[in-house]
Amino acid sequence: MKIIVNGEAVETGSPNLADLLAELGKGDAKVATSLNEAFVPKTLRETQALTDGDRVEIVAPRQGG
Repeated sequence: MKIIVNGEAVETGSPNLADLLAELGKGDAKVATSLNEAFVPKTLRETQALTDGDRVEIVAPRQGG
């Protein structure tokens, strides 16, 4: 299926958000995620199904002052 990840088209076979993160090499990373502009907490990523055309944002936290 085709989805958009951080503004770029991606072809994936991942059925859910957790699997997509693993596929992209971010499975163990501390990141925030959203699906179609709605925040998805880490605890719900395995049950959050992906469908063709979804928009996923993956954001890594930054430290600073």
